[in-house]
Amino acid sequence: MLGAQHLFIGWALALSAAIWLGMVVFWLESLLVRIDGLQLLLLPAAALASGLAALFPQGQFVPHAEDPWLRAHLLIALAAYGLITIAALHAMMMALLDRHLHRPLDAPAQRSIIGRVLDSQPPLLVQEQLLFRIIWIGFVVLTLAVGSGSVASMKLTGKVLPFDHKTVFTLLSWLTFGVLLAGRHIWGWRGRVALRWTLTGFGFLILAYTGSRFVLEMILHRG
Repeated sequence: MLGAQHLFIGWALALSAAIWLGMVVFWLESLLVRIDGLQLLLLPAAALASGLAALFPQGQFVPHAEDPWLRAHLLIALAAYGLITIAALHAMMMALLDRHLHRPLDAPAQRSIIGRVLDSQPPLLVQEQLLFRIIWIGFVVLTLAVGSGSVASMKLTGKVLPFDHKTVFTLLSWLTFGVLLAGRHIWGWRGRVALRWTLTGFGFLILAYTGSRFVLEMILHRG
């Protein structure tokens, strides 16, 4: 993605890099909290993302690749995207675990492979604390991405932020996570409310980047 004189961006490559960053975060978290069971779900997701990058190598070279602000902005934005992607995957896994815990308890021998994997997961309270730590870090990095993007846009186009779908959906994602963190601090939001807000914010970020790149590269064949 980052060559000496170029920047190459593709939706599958960006997703793979984002998942890699998220796995690094969970590895660092595992040094503090025992979350071994999460690897049974996260590692297959990481393998799938890597496979997608190999199957769909399409992308485009970004103009003004020599500009240091643009390169810094893309790195920060990718880091924010990776953290929020992992937060969304974690939220979906927590929702699945919550449903699993409310089902009638079967005998161990009768449980499916998925049920046994879910049985090995850390407690929901521990996972919720981990989720909000990731969201906090992701929100800070996303704020830096918006700020660095404003500087890069001013240098290259003379506008603070271009009024396009990417900017609109990025700001909606930033606002969604800001409201979620405020709700957590003020009203103690947790559980399914927090999961819904997390997935909504992630959906906006998907529409801001990956969705548009997928449409352009795979459907309209513009790259």
